[in-house]
Amino acid sequence: MADLKTELLRILEGKLVTPVYQPIVSVNQRQIVGYEALIRGPSDSPLHSPMNLFDTAARHDLQARLEFVCREATICRFAQMSLPGKLFINVSPSILLEPDFKSGETLKFIRSSGLEPQVIIIELTEHQPTDDYQIMREAVDHYRSMGFQIALDDLGAGYSGLRLWAELKPEYVKIDKHFVQGLHEDRVKLNFVRSIQNMAAAMQCKVIAEGIETAEEFQAIHKIGITHAQGFYFARPMGLPPKELDKKLFAGTRPADNALNLYHAKSVAEITQTIDPVTADTPISCILSLFQHDADLAMLPVVDHGIIVGLIYRDKFLCRLFSSRYGIELHGKQPIQFFIDGMPFSVEKNTAVEQVSEQLTTAMRRDQAFVITDNGVYYGIVTVLDLLAEITRQQIHNAKHANPLTLLPGSVPTNELINRLLAEKRAFCVGYFDLDHFKPYNDVYGYSAGDNVIKAVADILTRHIPSEAGYVGHIGGDDFIVVFTVGDWVERCQAILSTFEHSVSGYYKAEHIQAGGLLSEDRHGCDHFFPLLSLSAGLVDAQATCLCQSHVDISDLACEAKKQAKKQPGNNYFINRRKPNNLFKSLISPEFVDAIELVFRD
Repeated sequence: MADLKTELLRILEGKLVTPVYQPIVSVNQRQIVGYEALIRGPSDSPLHSPMNLFDTAARHDLQARLEFVCREATICRFAQMSLPGKLFINVSPSILLEPDFKSGETLKFIRSSGLEPQVIIIELTEHQPTDDYQIMREAVDHYRSMGFQIALDDLGAGYSGLRLWAELKPEYVKIDKHFVQGLHEDRVKLNFVRSIQNMAAAMQCKVIAEGIETAEEFQAIHKIGITHAQGFYFARPMGLPPKELDKKLFAGTRPADNALNLYHAKSVAEITQTIDPVTADTPISCILSLFQHDADLAMLPVVDHGIIVGLIYRDKFLCRLFSSRYGIELHGKQPIQFFIDGMPFSVEKNTAVEQVSEQLTTAMRRDQAFVITDNGVYYGIVTVLDLLAEITRQQIHNAKHANPLTLLPGSVPTNELINRLLAEKRAFCVGYFDLDHFKPYNDVYGYSAGDNVIKAVADILTRHIPSEAGYVGHIGGDDFIVVFTVGDWVERCQAILSTFEHSVSGYYKAEHIQAGGLLSEDRHGCDHFFPLLSLSAGLVDAQATCLCQSHVDISDLACEAKKQAKKQPGNNYFINRRKPNNLFKSLISPEFVDAIELVFRD
């Protein structure tokens, strides 16, 4: 024991700890969004194992000192490697109350390393009971005021995980690996994890599934709707961790639409019914009276302190109450909470209707209705029939406005999307793609060949701009509008033009390829030589789009950029960075413009 203490002191005095990092992955974005920092002792030491290292520190009351040494090492190394995303550092709850943490020493060290506190996630690792929740809340609020975010580690394995989650309201919660491993083969684990995800959605908390080791486990958490993952399946903890992952790891999953709901804009809040709730202690006789006095009342939400605790369906309630001769006498004075079977499905009010439909299908729910919340607080009810009716209406709307040749969305949904992005102050770039010399090609080769070229352009655009990277609209003829929602928009544009250039020879006869073009009548009826087809792109960057008021402003800028691109021979693009109207600039915060510049800098 004394030898281990001596070894521990040697490690602390020499700062002989080595940080390793394991990626944390966004399932929807299909990329690394952060790293958890883990610690190893010297390789030739009996305290090389982190378990032995921290257990020894706890036995000798040196845990706070060890954690500070580990924080210094992990933060410094993270900054040196310029790793992308957030840094999750493990902290024991009791350490949050230590003087060095409270005085801001850690914050000073973070900034001296060239990082900002917003990069750091304090990951609370609970290995001992936490009793004073009031002090914990005050401590967490103190660190949030400095810019830190909070994660709760190993949910399901600690002493009071759910209570700590409710008290601290962390931005992230990690599900213990025990519940993730073999998830796809264990219905109990599957239901537990699904319940955690539903609670997290109501609390606007991100869930990270730890310990993912197989593709089957990853597929299972993806289907449940968990947005973040970590485990050996992606990468082991390493001193020099990867900055990117092999896209094959995400095979079989559907990428998110970059939170744009690109095709459908309506949120579930717009089809919500407002039904006054009852409390859990309302007597069953009062519930019966409410149903008797309102023949149209099909259900009643049960809410306590703003939080939904159940849904009472009229038919089920009456059937259960009158299933025995003395139902009213037996149950009339009992509170309605005894008639609640389980938690209803719930979603936040800003969720798109199609996302709700997918979540219901994934969860295999058979509910007649589900609950809508506003930041976790009861907001209203939506029936499944109303949801299906809205999806059908949207599908008809989209089919009506889709381009019949390519089936891509036309000008109406494209304009709706752009206006919505502007209203939400979302950062995006726009590209206007147009074929050069298309009319003479169409005149010589016929409209069928011309249609094939247009469909080929549509295919190239959608291949280079999948749903997680943006949106492709076909607004008529050979004109396409692209909305980019990623930072590599210029590179994608260059790849599109290059792909088209290499494929264009397949649409010409050998004689025209050899001549570099063809003869056809110009608009004046005179024979004229026209070069081979090419593609021009007028681009509008995010610093310009953010200053626009509607799709009309953006259309003007995109058309102007396209005209400039067409002045150059061959496949070319032109970026229009002109602001639509300087008067609008005062309406946009400088911070918003700066953020856009960082994300979309080319």
